[in-house]
Amino acid sequence: MNSETDPIQVTAKVTATLDRLHVPYFLGGSIASSLYGMVRTTQDADLVAKLGADNISDFIQALKHEFFMDEDMITDAIASRSSFNIIHRESMFKVDVFIPKESPFINKQFARAGKEMLSIDPEIHAVVASPEDTVLAKLDWFHKGGDVSDRQWRDILGLLKVQAGALDLEYLRATARDLAVSDLLERAISEA
Repeated sequence: MNSETDPIQVTAKVTATLDRLHVPYFLGGSIASSLYGMVRTTQDADLVAKLGADNISDFIQALKHEFFMDEDMITDAIASRSSFNIIHRESMFKVDVFIPKESPFINKQFARAGKEMLSIDPEIHAVVASPEDTVLAKLDWFHKGGDVSDRQWRDILGLLKVQAGALDLEYLRATARDLAVSDLLERAISEA
């Protein structure tokens, strides 16, 4: 891949647009777990963004020349608080955008997310979920997916191993209880 089709640079085109539009967002998923844990290749980026109906036109206008997108899908996702994706034309890299429903956990994720450096050359910064919230979100996805995704489990273990000693275990355990994934968290800590 050349620099214009690198997944981080493609993702940065979207996060830069959200920054310009003053739309709160954070990156999660495999980009966050690779940043804090074990690096792995990914076919998409997961973004949680508080896009509203008033942002749709500007969002599409800013990205339509470089990304395939469906305005109706975006409008429906915003109205129903679900998700949509856009696909980079040159690389076919997909960015999944999740429009969050209000919940205590989503509020914690936004409050705890922070700017992180994703790339040194060129220097790219974006808002990323905290390491703890990345573990918790992946545990929640793993559980909702029937506790069978080896990829999610490896991401969780890699993050726990790399971040050992740096994680806020009290926060992890309290929030895992709220999400009903305490048993999975303790299993992951034990295995890591």
